Order: sequence, then structure tokens, then C-alpha cells
Amino acid sequence: MWPDAGSTVDALTLGATAIGSVAGVPLGPRTEPELLLPVVVATVVGCLLGTCSGLVPGLHANNFALLLAGAAPHVPVDPLALGAAMLAAGVVHTFLDIVPSLALGVPDGAMAAAALPGHRLVLRGRGREALRLSAVGSGVAVALATLLAFPVTWAMLRLAPLLTAWFPVVAAAVLALMLTTEPSHTARLVGVVAFGMATALGAAVLGLSLSGPVAGGVLAPLFGGLFGAPVLLDAVHGGGVPAQDDAKLAIPPEDLGIAAAAGGLSGAAVGYLPGVSAGVAATVSLPAVPARSDLRGFVVATSGANSSTAVFSLFALVALGTPRSGVLVAVDDAGVPLSLAVLLPVVVVAAAVGFVLVGLLGDAAFRTVSRLDQRRLALAVLGLLIVLAALFAGAAGIAVFALATLVGLLAVRLGARRVYLMGVLLGPLALGL
Repeated sequence: MWPDAGSTVDALTLGATAIGSVAGVPLGPRTEPELLLPVVVATVVGCLLGTCSGLVPGLHANNFALLLAGAAPHVPVDPLALGAAMLAAGVVHTFLDIVPSLALGVPDGAMAAAALPGHRLVLRGRGREALRLSAVGSGVAVALATLLAFPVTWAMLRLAPLLTAWFPVVAAAVLALMLTTEPSHTARLVGVVAFGMATALGAAVLGLSLSGPVAGGVLAPLFGGLFGAPVLLDAVHGGGVPAQDDAKLAIPPEDLGIAAAAGGLSGAAVGYLPGVSAGVAATVSLPAVPARSDLRGFVVATSGANSSTAVFSLFALVALGTPRSGVLVAVDDAGVPLSLAVLLPVVVVAAAVGFVLVGLLGDAAFRTVSRLDQRRLALAVLGLLIVLAALFAGAAGIAVFALATLVGLLAVRLGARRVYLMGVLLGPLALGL
């Protein structure tokens, strides 16, 4: 699960004399000045790809990253520039995936926990505010993660053996913390049942080697079914997106800061621990969010955890050799030089681009969706998810999508929060499956 921390620290110590390091984290190889322009161009291209994946329900930056990694041997692009494009796409995606979550009702896997609080704001006419809450949460969290990544990674280098040996206990503690946020024993029982169903689903399908015409794998149909299809099926009979009011933030500044900080810090768990999603991390951090701002604060915290993961996951790959996201798996597979001096600024620039785009494109999305027929729109997006499942995982992907949809519907009908469905990853890892 993690490499041996002792050997990792030794390797970093040896490498530090040659390439430089901060808090035991190697800064990576020196970059030739002539590579800077290709990196800048690649960053712009990555931002465009992340915009596309963030706005298209069911599509993820992982898919573009895997395509780029597969094409790397056949195109004359420097690996560092390729990595910059992948990272930029992934970061911009984490900012923009709130848009289809709110406007269409189709959450990305990482944003599933924020979908319902966000939808309640949309139904109150506060969707434009929700977009900006998400953008601010993501932006503050990325800034915080950039400042804390070195000391946090230094600590994780030394905690890795302990976390590896006791990971089932860590996973159980994460579930227990989520259950403590429930208001009643019935809600806790329902949460355990939903987590168990998701764990069984993950154990059944995660080991399958599925492929389709487009690189993707089993996660696209799995998350599309668990988190997207149930919301869409309910939206078929919904009333659509109501008229939205102004974008003014109705949350005290101190509550906004606390929620963003809580999300940003909890993103470290997503970056370093396998199977922990942004929704899980935000739920665990929920007690830190002031009660008077719980609805808005949860959107901020979830978005913050979702985006800060980009920073912490990059450091986890550099220092521990363990990619914690699909984008970084593709970065690792493509042999990208892990130069933090180049890649970290790429993440920061992409975050700034994502921050600006959320309001611009989100408002346009609300205006467009409000003019469309809700039933036809929901059915069209549902059809798109099925097509993507087939593209990424073949005919078997459609079966996985259908099974995941059934589990997602059962959880919702029982009254469980969707965050427990992240047991689809956390549960099998904890059980060693």
C-alpha cells in the first residue's frame, strides 16, 4: 500500500544532495529553460481539457490523462510538458465539477457528498452563491495545501509504516467518525448498511479487468451508476432548476474561512490515504464547520477537500512513490519527471484559472438549463452516462453501471447519505481485497 518509509527516507537523503530537497521532499531534477514555453502551452491545453471534463457529466480528467499517457510514446512532446497538461486538467476539473453537480444533478464521484446540500441551495434560488462558495473553498484550500504540503509530507514519510500496518483500523475509524455526524441511531444503522452494500459492490467489480474503445476502466461506470444515475432518475420527475437570485455570499467570513481550512486540511487524508474520497474527508471535518453555516459550510469544505487533494497527491507521488488519483497514475505511467519546481506552479496557475471559470461558466449553465425540459435533459444525460460506461469499459461496463445504479438507488431509498457509498473503495481496501 505504501513503500517502506525507511528506504524512502534513505533514498530521499541520497537524492537530496544531487537535486535538493525541503523537509525530506525532493524538489526533482533541474529543468532546462527551453522547456518552460512547452510547459506553459501544455498548461493552457490542460486547462481546456479540464474545462471539458469538468462540465461534461460522467467524464473525468482521469480519462483525458490516461489518453495522454497512452499517446505519449507516439507524439513528440516532452514528458514534463505532458505532465503539466495532465495536472492542469485535473486541477481545473476539481473546480468545475460542481457545475454539473448543481445544474444537472449529476455529481462527480468526488463531489457526491456536496450534491444534496448544493441542490438545496439551488432550490432556494441560491445556486449562483453555491458556485462561488465552491470556488472560494477550492481556492483557499489549494493555497493552504501549498503552504502545508512540505511539513505534512515530512510527517507522512514517518507515519507510513504505522498507517500501513493499521489501515483496517484507520478505515474503521473513518467510518466511525462519519457515523458520529448522524443525528440518530436509525441514520447510523442505515449508513452502515449503505457502506456494507457499497463494499460488497466494490469487492465484486474492482478486480475486473475491463476495457473499452477508450481508456478508462471500471471506475467510470461504477461512479456513474452509484452517484449519477439515481439523481437523474429522480430528476426525471423533478421540476427543473428554478430562477436563481444574486451571487452574494450569505455566510459569515469567519465560517467561510473555518470551512475552507477544514476541507483543505482533510484533503491531506485524500492525498495520502487510499480509498478516502473528498466527500468522506469533508464529512469527517464537518464537526469543525459552525452549525449556523452547516449547509453552505459543507459545500465549501467538500470543494476544498476535492481541490487540495491535487497538491497533497502530487507530494505523495514525489515523496512516497504512491499515486493517489487517476491523473497521477497516468503521470506516473507516462514517466513524467517529478519536478516540484515546475509542477507545483502548474497546479497553482490551474487553480487560479478554475477559480475564475466557475462563476463565468456556472452562471451560463444555469441560464441554459433553466430553458430546457427537465425530463428530456435528465434522460439525455442518463443516456450519456450509459454511452460513457460502454466506451470506457465495454459491454461489461454497462452491467457494472446497472448494478451500481441499483445499489445507489437502494441507499437513497433507505435514507442514507451518498457519502457512505464511497465504501466501494474504502471497504475492499480495508479488507485487503
